Amino acid sequence: MKDKKPLILISNDDGYHSGGIRYLVEFLKDMADILVCAPESARSGYSCAFSAVEYLRLKRRYTIPDVEVWSCSGTPVDCVKIALDQFCKERKPDLILGGINHGDNSSVNNHYSGTMGVAMEGCMKYIPSIAFSSCNYDENADLSYLSEYVRSIVARVLKEGLPKGICLNVNFPKMPPFKGTKICRMTYGSWINEVVKERHPRNYDYYWMVGEYRNDEPDAEDTDQWALTHGYVSITPTTMDVTAYEFMKELKNWNL
Repeated sequence: MKDKKPLILISNDDGYHSGGIRYLVEFLKDMADILVCAPESARSGYSCAFSAVEYLRLKRRYTIPDVEVWSCSGTPVDCVKIALDQFCKERKPDLILGGINHGDNSSVNNHYSGTMGVAMEGCMKYIPSIAFSSCNYDENADLSYLSEYVRSIVARVLKEGLPKGICLNVNFPKMPPFKGTKICRMTYGSWINEVVKERHPRNYDYYWMVGEYRNDEPDAEDTDQWALTHGYVSITPTTMDVTAYEFMKELKNWNL
């Protein structure tokens, strides 16, 4: 890879073969040198998990012409860690991207998302990072209409950088036309009815993790869920530091 362009490392939680990752590469390959390292199969819901007890395997793939693509047997975070260690010793990425995810990662989904895990891992490595997700869950969806927004956001971050400890969580409504972008906070929401119990023919119980999302503040217009529901691209700055600074003041008065 030549040093004339910035280097972007791309991963996801849908797998190296996903449509979303192909679109992301297509949007950006003229702007930067691209390196892809993504899970060998779907790893949704892995958040910031990494493989502490299992060994990992890497395999070169040739699914995207003229782009170096690797699959990793581990989690999205494993992909970032191993790519930085094995492929980026001589050249640190200028940007790390997760996505484009098939399914939104707004509200509390932020905490479960492997796509956000990619961005958070980059953030913890002090590399500017962005997670891109679409509310369109169709793995074969045409996402070409996201190009303008992705390119604009990436170009701005490449130029301006991001503050230490902050990454961006970008979510797109299911279908255009979009009304523009909206800078938002994360919505307070809940997953309910999360467990379905079934009875196996061999006489034991088993369980499916499913659930329904409930927006706990549907009228709050400064949230990512409100933005998506009303046709805006939501951009939520997300912090690596999870310290509750305001509560620290009260906690000090407990005299523990």
